[in-house]
Amino acid sequence: MKTREKIIAMLKKHGQMSIKDLSLALGFSRQYIHSKINELEEAGSVKALGKAPHVFYALKEEESERQSYNICFEDEQFLKSHFILVDSLGNLLEGIDAMQYWCDKQHLKLEKTLPEFIETRKKYLAFYNTQHLIDGIEKLKNTKGIGPVGMDSLFYLDFYAIERFGKTQLGTLMHYAKQGQNKILMKKIADEVRQRIYNLVNEMQVDAVLFIPPSIDRKIQIMTVLEKLLSIDKPVIRVQKIKNAIVVPQKALSKIFERVANAKNTFYVRDQKAYKRVLMIDDAVGSGATMNEIALKLKEKKLAKEIIGLAITGSYKGFEVISEL
Repeated sequence: MKTREKIIAMLKKHGQMSIKDLSLALGFSRQYIHSKINELEEAGSVKALGKAPHVFYALKEEESERQSYNICFEDEQFLKSHFILVDSLGNLLEGIDAMQYWCDKQHLKLEKTLPEFIETRKKYLAFYNTQHLIDGIEKLKNTKGIGPVGMDSLFYLDFYAIERFGKTQLGTLMHYAKQGQNKILMKKIADEVRQRIYNLVNEMQVDAVLFIPPSIDRKIQIMTVLEKLLSIDKPVIRVQKIKNAIVVPQKALSKIFERVANAKNTFYVRDQKAYKRVLMIDDAVGSGATMNEIALKLKEKKLAKEIIGLAITGSYKGFEVISEL
């Protein structure tokens, strides 16, 4: 029996094994086992689980046969730009691979589902303006209970989710980046949005930026990482999150008046240099209460004449709470 066949037999018997385990079981050096594992990975027979230094290997499950459906180049490119997901093992799938996985999970035919996704996604893309931004200011103004509106403009870079198909590309990255405190995904978000943010800064002649502080303690805060990765060449206005004995995050509040009260009383803006036009950036806008209340505080202290809000992702139906984030 060849070494590759022996490795497969061991993985069938034990499920998951490390290079060290396989080396001890088969009596070969780790370097030799590693070379054979690489060959099996390239052949699509095994997969790696975990990350260094704790990597294990297992047999790759047989993938469902891709339905005999000829996907045109345009559709394939559209999927590559607009559809990603994370599978049950934490692998980031993109494009046609992601759609095939989603269809398999939903027991749907790719041939029927693909054009339905493209039609649905294009419906939401129609909300973009010529600067490739989604205007959300009217929805904020029409939100009952929001009170005075402090922002002069509000834009999203994308919706957080769309009907039936769930999270958008940016929505998926944002969800797993925040929940998993994953710097790799945070960098992917920064790379995706950087140029559009730069364009907005230049076109709107922004004088200063403000990154909305987090309401939940996390070891790795996405807004801190994004501020560093985006490296916008403008002064940064600092806002302090006031911590009470019991922290109540915005996402825990389902009523708009609660969210307004929370934002009004838990953020402090100290006196700083005044600017003509300030860009506030947040990871996600649900109700809009946090950004709006901070904008009102800036104007109350005469720190900004005009305030532009920008959310990496935003909600579609009014301003429902994006509670996952």
